[in-house]
Amino acid sequence: MKSSWISPLSINNEFLFKPSSKDFSVEEVPLYEFSGVGEHLVLKVRKKNLTTWEMLDILSNHLGIAKREFGYAGLKDKNAITIQYISLPKKYKEKLDSFEHNLIKILEEHIHDNKIRVGHLKGNKFWLRFKRVHGANLDKIESVLKWIGKEGMPNYFGAQRFGNSGENYLDGKAIVDGKLKIRDRKKREFLISSYQSLLFNNWLAKRVEISRLFSSFNSSDIEKILELPTNSLKGVDKQKQFFKLIDGDFYMHYPYGRVFYEEIDVAVDRFSKKDISPTGLIAGKRVKRAIDIALEIEKGYDITIKEMGSRRYAWIFPEINSKKYIPENAHYELGFYLPKGSYATVLVDILKGVEVGT
Repeated sequence: MKSSWISPLSINNEFLFKPSSKDFSVEEVPLYEFSGVGEHLVLKVRKKNLTTWEMLDILSNHLGIAKREFGYAGLKDKNAITIQYISLPKKYKEKLDSFEHNLIKILEEHIHDNKIRVGHLKGNKFWLRFKRVHGANLDKIESVLKWIGKEGMPNYFGAQRFGNSGENYLDGKAIVDGKLKIRDRKKREFLISSYQSLLFNNWLAKRVEISRLFSSFNSSDIEKILELPTNSLKGVDKQKQFFKLIDGDFYMHYPYGRVFYEEIDVAVDRFSKKDISPTGLIAGKRVKRAIDIALEIEKGYDITIKEMGSRRYAWIFPEINSKKYIPENAHYELGFYLPKGSYATVLVDILKGVEVGT
């Protein structure tokens, strides 16, 4: 049940990237400005070589409060320098004034009227340093970045979504199938979300495969290959972009917005302008399914799951903010922005031309 991405450029790039606090940094971009009034204290925090949970453990022990009192928008990588926003009740501000830690630094404090919730961010700014980047490696990186700048990239869940073993989804599937009982609610939800993520990745791999087929076959040939109804893909081969839209896709405004249906001719134009992006299913309850031919493809990755479902961007458009090659060290430094929920490690895998996902 592996998902994979093979770049249309057919590259195999063997530069080195190993996440560490020297070579990887992440900074959250908040969803809104903080109000300056209210009962919550919002902290802009820089941490090093700690998970978000480890950081919250340290803060909660210092303040003598439960971790549930904190709010956060997302979980940040351990092997990196990361900057994120967390909230806590304002009444603990005095205790916080004495806080010191060699791996945690509070950069800013803001007053706000509500607790930060998961997902309350626009996106993240990343900075990465690649090593062993020599002539051919550099050319390949630049070629793929140029392609991504024009076409965008698939929004796979990264390997870290599936745990150190890469097999958390197996426990998630066992829970969904009724073969495994987990009493801890958060752990149960996490494992199920890993299974949901795998289903999404596999659906996206199928859609990428279909898009690639259009470089070699026409619509009628692909309908036969995929055993789809005659004329169901009519006109798709006229789309100029790599990732092909299909009748029945649901979209979201990009880089954030609501889910809606759009007629395909209009959608292709808006997608080319990066105004909207197609979505894939996170299987679960109370979520819109695709319709028409898009539904026929989606059905193969839709499982009855009692947890909440959603829709996720299938395709995203990274914003490359900085590029720098340091020939004397054979280093390449890359700065870019991704919308929330997207993985920098997926972009790295695409640059390397290696397997993406689990």
